[in-house]
Formats: sequence, structure tokens, C-alpha cells
Amino acid sequence: MSPVHPLDEAATARAVIDGNGTLIRWGEGARRLLGYAPEEVEGRPAAGLLASPGTTAPPGASRNHWNGVLALRHRDGRVLSVWLLAHRLEESGGWLVVTPLDSHEPRTLDTPLVRAVLAQSPCAMAVYDERLRLYGVNDAMAEVIGLPEDRIRGLRASEIGDQRVGEQLERAMADVLVSGRGLDVETYGRGGGEERAHHWLARIAPLTDADGQVQGVCVAAHDLTEQYRARERLQLVNEASVRIGSTLDVTRTAEELADVCVPALADFVSVDLLDPPDNDGEYRAEPPTVPITLRRAAHRSVNAGTPEAVVGPGDVDVYPASSPQADSLIADRPLVAPNADGTLEEWLNWDELRGKRVREHGIRAAMAVPIRARGRTLGVAVLSRSRRGEPFTADDMLLAEEITARAAVCIDNARRFSRERQTALALQRSLLPQSLPRTAALDAASRYLPAARAGVGGDWFDVIPLSGMRVAMVVGDVIGNGIQASATMGRLRTAVRTLADIDLAPDELLTHLDDLVVRLSAEAGSEGTTGEVGATCIYAVYDPVSRRCTLARAGHPPPVVLPPDGEPREIDVPPGPALGLGGLPFESVELDLSEGTVLALYTDGLLESRERDLDTGHRLLCRALEESSQSLEGAAHAILQALLPAGEAQDDVALLLARTHGLAASDVATWDIPADPALVAPIRKQVADQLEIWELTGATFTAELVVSELVTNAIRYGESPIRLRLIHDDETLICEVSDSSHTAPHLRRAKTFDEGGRGLLLVAQLTQRWGSRHTPEGKTIWAELSLLGEE
Repeated sequence: MSPVHPLDEAATARAVIDGNGTLIRWGEGARRLLGYAPEEVEGRPAAGLLASPGTTAPPGASRNHWNGVLALRHRDGRVLSVWLLAHRLEESGGWLVVTPLDSHEPRTLDTPLVRAVLAQSPCAMAVYDERLRLYGVNDAMAEVIGLPEDRIRGLRASEIGDQRVGEQLERAMADVLVSGRGLDVETYGRGGGEERAHHWLARIAPLTDADGQVQGVCVAAHDLTEQYRARERLQLVNEASVRIGSTLDVTRTAEELADVCVPALADFVSVDLLDPPDNDGEYRAEPPTVPITLRRAAHRSVNAGTPEAVVGPGDVDVYPASSPQADSLIADRPLVAPNADGTLEEWLNWDELRGKRVREHGIRAAMAVPIRARGRTLGVAVLSRSRRGEPFTADDMLLAEEITARAAVCIDNARRFSRERQTALALQRSLLPQSLPRTAALDAASRYLPAARAGVGGDWFDVIPLSGMRVAMVVGDVIGNGIQASATMGRLRTAVRTLADIDLAPDELLTHLDDLVVRLSAEAGSEGTTGEVGATCIYAVYDPVSRRCTLARAGHPPPVVLPPDGEPREIDVPPGPALGLGGLPFESVELDLSEGTVLALYTDGLLESRERDLDTGHRLLCRALEESSQSLEGAAHAILQALLPAGEAQDDVALLLARTHGLAASDVATWDIPADPALVAPIRKQVADQLEIWELTGATFTAELVVSELVTNAIRYGESPIRLRLIHDDETLICEVSDSSHTAPHLRRAKTFDEGGRGLLLVAQLTQRWGSRHTPEGKTIWAELSLLGEE
């Protein structure tokens, strides 16, 4: 039979049927098959060609493809059984029906065309007999092996090339010989005719005789190197997106970049960054000028100890114009060395130590990739190859650029975070007490530890001396972090000190503080809602005269108390709502504290940890406090060591420890004062006698004047009963006059000829400080005199 031209449609019977079953096209091949001319059948139902007109559509005809045998009637009346293949036409919804017209008789395989296919197929193929000895290979396989067929015929796969790959194939071929089922095997190796190793998919199929007995196997090898490398590149990019940027630390992020690239892309990677501009300014958008000073942020090597490195982490080095680092940064694009310019050799000759290291470790290729983010240059990453002999390809360059771009954004984010964190931390520390005041009521020690990775929060603590030798202790925690949280903390700390100065009870103080937080939330743009600005707080007031402590808390962890002769325990203080919810009440609790009792106030960051629950953290706190309570500073250190052994906290931590002291009864003197101005002089005499007993005669004159004015004021403007109390320690003498009136005194400027009105002004001039506080019974006017320097 003469060959048919590839475009000769007469070799295929072809017809098109529309969606209604009407023939709309009738090809020349169809005319040859059934004898009908196009004009005889086009426009008529296709069912008219069926030998049995009642035949329905064959099963599966509703799908997009169908094939099967139908009985068709020839124009001369004959009935032909014809195999048909039908394809649905998507645009028109009709069908294209075809069938070949060439002879269906089987062809012999022993033809020049078949022999040429087997020998010249681009797919590498080999045939092994039942002993797994090589029977034959085609030209493509011989090229891969690198040996002619007549030299290797009869050898086993493990005897021809890579023994590891050959043994892997032999095991698979043996399985196919036994099971009679095909098997796919992926291998990686270098054939004798290849310069570098390839990834192969070996498809092994059984070869059977006429009786179905397996007589050998056929191995068809498909080179998947490019697909495998594309998959590796995609996997590396995905791995980079997961591993790089796990923290907001610049150095750690640079280390993650190096870790991802070694050994997947290079044998040695160095990451060098430009130092931030002065005053923490932004990096410049334009490329730097040579010579360029860079600081080593990280490096990684396939060799232990990173022997290739000339510069250590944290060290600075200067790179001239001939170096890959400088050339890449100036060009603002990745560069591969060595290149045709020979600048690498020039640099290595100039830098003798670096040139020596390159030669010692056999570094064959290097690629420098700028680290840029948001249009600004941050540094450069240099990837080097020594064990891997192949040079960097264009795909390698694109891959390195993609990974470095991801790392650059993470490095810039970490840099910005670090800058903001340092600013917030500086603000935070400036708003916290620089030192705790010395008081006769208690000794105190404190610790503040910012969160290791999160932004600086709003934790704070304070010790506030109050009138009457009393002391207030406060610990709070603003919800959120960053500069905003630090600023809010500063406002709340100032508010607490202001409210403490007017001697509000702890529950009243928290109520006023709650109102302030609600207003701050409204200022932040959340008017009509609550909770935008929030905080927790615990406030305690200790009176060394009565040795009683009053506490209230707002959503804050309860304090721990350690009596001098007991075990540490949690104080049951009503929890109260967090600050900022608004309109909810707070309750206080009052308890007696023995001399030397230790109080521990803290924020929740001290106990919270991913490795343990809160109960375990509370037990660790109590144990550390009990074991080291002899020294408050030692106890504070021990508590942080026990709960934060790594020195890092997930959240900010504020800790305040206080050891209470009571005033001896001999240091306090009290008199009940009749409301009679004539008795002021005897009271002054009693005060002078008491000061002589206390050996404080140097303060007698001032104390008499102050007592005289305060008692006179109480008799004239206050209500009975009136009481005078003197309290002293080594540094301060306190005079207090209490009465039943709730009217607070105030200073006023007396006119020239006024007989009164100068009493409180005189008290203000003679004393260190003075003030008034409201009590359940009325009010107390107090004044403090310094005993330091008294003769």
C-alpha cells in the first residue's frame, strides 16, 4: 500500500453531528467508507445510517468521549460493523465521529521502521534477560552508559556503572521477574557518559513470550533532573518562608538565612550587614560607596567550625571595589564570581589571608546577592561552593535572590522592631522608679524584665511614702505592648501617685483609676465601648504603727505573703474587674502583718510559661521566696532564676518584694485634746517633755510651733474629739492632729492687718511637707519635720 500523506483526510472517515443528531459535515473518508456523497446525507438525521433505525444512543454517549462498534448501512445496502470514536465538540455541543480506513491487520515487528524506533528512541532503554544480564540497549542508553553495547552485553547492572544505583535497579528487576508486574524506581547517579549526576525515573516492565511467561525485563530511563531541581527549588523557597523570620532578632534571622542555604544551595554562606545610620536613622536608598564597611551577622559551612571564615560574627571588615560584596552592592544585583573581568583574582591577591582560605578549601564559585528591603540596601549574602563542583546557574541565582529577598524583609522587620523596642524600653525604664525610697515601714527590692521577643509592655511597680509613716505599694500591668503601652503605663503610674497623695483607700483609688482608664480608652477612639485600653493593678497600704495592711486588686494576680515564722501563702484578696471595664466595684481586705513579714507583688508574666501551668509556677515562686527570704535582693534574684532560668520572659515581668517593720509603741505618743484654746500651752509643754524623752530636743522649738498652730486650728475650726499624735524614727518627726470635721484646710494669703490666717502658712514654711487626709471619723492634718542635721 502506498503511503498516505499526513494531511490526506481520505485516510480517515470523518463526520460531524450537531446536538440535535443531524449530520452537518461529511468527509471524503466517510464517502469512501459508506458510499454516500456529502449532499446525500448532510442535513439529515445521523440515525438514518444505522442498520437498525430503532437503535438508541450507545451507553456512555452522554460523556465527552465514546468508542464502540455500530452496524452501519452502506449505500449499496450492505451492513458494515464499524468501530467508531466520538468526541464532543465543546463550542457547538455536537460530536466529531471518526474511524481509520487503513487495514487493521497486525503488522510484523520485524520491519525497518520498528527497528529504527527501538534503536533511535530518545528514551534510554535496556533489555535484561531472565538472569538479569544485559541483552541489549538502544542508542540513547548507550550514550548514558558511555560504552558501546557490544562491550557491555552480558553484564549485570551493578557491573556496568554506579554500583549503588546498579544494585538498586537489580533488586527492582528481580521483583519484576518474580511478580510479573511493572515497577517504577527513582535513582540518582552519574553514568559513564555523563559529566554530572542526574535524577532518573527507571520504569521497569516484564517482557513475556506468547504463553505469558516472563522472559526478561525492559528498563526505560527518564531524565527527571530538571523536574527534580525545580521541585527542590520550590521546596527550598517554601522552607525559607517557614524557617526565616521565626524571631524578631536581626542576628537570628541572618543565621536562619545561612542555615537554609547550607548545604542546599552552597557549601559556605556569609551574611554581612551595613551598620545602622547614626541616631537609628533609615538606611539610604542609593547603593553605598566603596570601600564598604560591613559587619558579619552570621555565617554557616558544611565544615565543622566554619574554617572558611576570615571574619567572626559581630566583627567588621572593609571590602574594596574588586570584592564580590562591593561589586554586587554597587551594581544592585546578584553577581557570580569568578567572572570574565578577573576582579575576584585581583581582590584575593590584595587580601592574602582570604586568598589563602579560598585555595585551602577549594572554593570554586561564589555568588554575592544584595540584601534589600523596601527599596533600601541592608547588606549582602555571599554563597560559595567547594565540595559541589558545578558553577552557579541562572536558576541558582534566581533562587538565591528569592530567598534573600524574603530574608531581607524579615531582617528589616527585626531591625525596625529592635529600634522601636529600644525606644519603648528606654521610655519604660525612664517611667519606672530609678530607686525605691527608704522608709521606716518596710525594706523593698524590685525587678523589671522586659519580654524577650514580644514588644515592651506596660508593667510597672512603685513604692509611695504616705503620711503617718505609712507606705503604699503598687504593681500594675497595661494590656498590650510597644510605645503606646509604655506611655499609658506612665500616665497610670502618675495617676496612682496623685491619688495616693490624697490618701484614698485602696478600693477607692482603684475606682478612680478605673474611671481614668475608661477615659483613656475613649481618647483612643473607642468611645461607647470599653476595653480598648486596659490594665490590671494591685494596690496595698501598710501602716507600721498598727502593723496592718490594706489591699485591693483589679484583675491582678494575688500577692504572696511569707510570715517570719510560717510558710508562704497566697493572700485571698477579692479579684475585682480589670481596669477599663467601668462601673464595677472593688473590694479591699485588711490583715495584720508581724514584724519581718515579706510581701511579694508581681505581674502575670512571672508565672506564665509554655512549659508549665500556673499552679506549678506559683509553687516555684513560694519555694524560692521561702528559701532565700533572708535577703530581699537575693530573694528577687532567686525567684527570677527559679521561674525564668533562661533569663528570658514571654511577657514583661515586674516583681516587688517588701519586708515590713513595725514602729515600737515607745516611738508613738498620743494625747486627747479638749476643745479649749487655753489648754494649748500645756499641750506644748507635754510635747517638749516627750521630745526630751526621745532625745530630740533639737526639734523642740519647731515642733512646739507646729503643734500649737495645728491644735489651735483644730479647736477653732474642727469638731471634737480632737487628738494629737507624734511619731518618729531616726530621720523624721511627724505631728498629726485629728478631729471629727470633714472640712479640709487650705492655705490662704493673710492681709497686712489680719490677726489670723497665717497658721498653715507658718506650718508649710517650718516643715518638710504637710497635708491632710480624710478618715472614717473625720480628717487628720499632718506635718513632717526632718531630724537630719538637728543639733
